[in-house]
Amino acid sequence: MQDRSFAGVEQCDIFIYGDKGLSEESVPIIREVSLGIFLDGIEMVSIACNGNYLRELAVGFLRSEGFIGSASDIKGIDMSDDGRFVHIFTKDAIPQNKKPPCEPDIIASSGYRGWKRENQAQRREDLSARKIFISVKNVFSLMKRFVDLSCLHQMTGGTHSAALAHGDRILTVREDIGRHNTIDMLGGYAVLKGIDCSDKIILRTGRVSAEIVHKVWNLEIPVMISLSVPTSMAVQLCREAGITLIGSVRGEKMKVYSHEWRIEH
Repeated sequence: MQDRSFAGVEQCDIFIYGDKGLSEESVPIIREVSLGIFLDGIEMVSIACNGNYLRELAVGFLRSEGFIGSASDIKGIDMSDDGRFVHIFTKDAIPQNKKPPCEPDIIASSGYRGWKRENQAQRREDLSARKIFISVKNVFSLMKRFVDLSCLHQMTGGTHSAALAHGDRILTVREDIGRHNTIDMLGGYAVLKGIDCSDKIILRTGRVSAEIVHKVWNLEIPVMISLSVPTSMAVQLCREAGITLIGSVRGEKMKVYSHEWRIEH
């Protein structure tokens, strides 16, 4: 493997089998690194990621877990020189009774979470009160542009992608080896930029699980659109949360799993 890398991508010398047998070629592959996230000096978690947008990932993860509510909670963010650790300091240090277990969790690229600070579902708002709408035409247009902007996936085939959109505009796209990480990155982006997500849209490439819905609900985003399909628990949770869930967006077809009243024909 060669040392040169760019934007989360490394070059790898491999052999490709084709009509003429084996031939050697250098191909781009997605990078995988481990990021340690510290909050007020306490190691909270170690996350497998591709090494991009680490501040956003750290802030978004802590926002998703309920440790950070807004940028006003953050006193400072320090990144280690090697890019392997992010230290976040809050204006009011984390109380003892809100600390995670003694051993930090290790989160693989699959996104599995071994612990939760608390179940926040009962404290969250019913998003069905958010009277925003999206046209069928806009669903297809946003998804096409989103896919075109997923550059790392086009280059390597090794990432999940997610985007934050407002109306007919895509505000930003994030790609990573972990599908959960992309949502946390968008959450961190919104926190650091002071963006109100109550009228925004999430676009995704991957399967929608219940945990993805929890993250989107925590961000108070009322519309989620995915190329892929949801799980049964994800559909149930979207119906409970007041989130319009659109999946299987392919060509000029799509499936609406919850709160279809937001779709304009």
